[in-house]
Amino acid sequence: MLKISTPKTAKSKRVLEKRAPKLVENGKKTLILQGTKTSNILNSVLTEIYHLKRGSAVRFTRKNENIRPFESGGETSLEFFSLKTDCSLFVFGSHSKKRPNNLVIGRTYDHHIYDLVEVGVENFKTMDSFSYDKKIAPHVGSKPFFAFIGEGFESIEELKHLKEVLLDLFRGEVVENLNLAGVDRVYVCTAVSSNRVFFTHCALRLKRSGTIVPRMELVEVGPSMDLVIRRHRLPNDSLRKEAMKTAAEKPKKKEKNVSRDAIQGKIGKIYIPDQKVGGMSLSNKVKGLKRERREAKMKNGADDHRSKKQKSDSN
Repeated sequence: MLKISTPKTAKSKRVLEKRAPKLVENGKKTLILQGTKTSNILNSVLTEIYHLKRGSAVRFTRKNENIRPFESGGETSLEFFSLKTDCSLFVFGSHSKKRPNNLVIGRTYDHHIYDLVEVGVENFKTMDSFSYDKKIAPHVGSKPFFAFIGEGFESIEELKHLKEVLLDLFRGEVVENLNLAGVDRVYVCTAVSSNRVFFTHCALRLKRSGTIVPRMELVEVGPSMDLVIRRHRLPNDSLRKEAMKTAAEKPKKKEKNVSRDAIQGKIGKIYIPDQKVGGMSLSNKVKGLKRERREAKMKNGADDHRSKKQKSDSN
């Protein structure tokens, strides 16, 4: 059991608040690590995946003896690293005579193993083995397209599971709006057989088509590899049901005396109490009264002057 301690500094408090559950979760991070024995091919695969996930991945280069997926007790260290790095996805590489160039891709829920997919890597090609114009190279952090070719991704259980895991691994942060001009890469997965998938990474090149919609061409930029499915483990129904729960959106607080109209928009009502103007007592220093007295005085002065002039004329 991990010791639960309260944060002692403002920085640690901000870190814990960032990791706390939210209504809209942060983007998923990926933990990339290796076992006690690996091959050059597998090291290159892990490095290429780290470059594709740059900015949302954590890479461990040390060997880990206690991690053995699909075995009881061999997943404790993996869950511990997931908690420490706040990663909900992991890619684990190992190499043995029984399972050469072995890659285990998995997801965690509440920092416990949710599901696992084990694949073997064959016919691997690195990014450096492809020649292309560097101007069309995909940018770091750009949103990708996905192309799953083959009926097996809809009918075969192993391929359906691999499709879900690959989507979670490479799709990046979930967004509501997307600028199509910034989409510059495609992940193409082709179901060659019931247990083999050809995976490749392509860049998008936009060309003139004579219409508003440009013509798109795919340029293979790597990496590319064949993924041979060996083992997979699905979550049980209770865990899947718990992980699929979504928090209800917080209802908006009703605004009093506010209505909305399709034409006039937002309409509000303002209630003003009766001011009882007729019963208010007016003081003698009111400007309106001073003006009235001044006008009355000027009028009386004009009348007196007119009367005096009439008297003098009569005399």
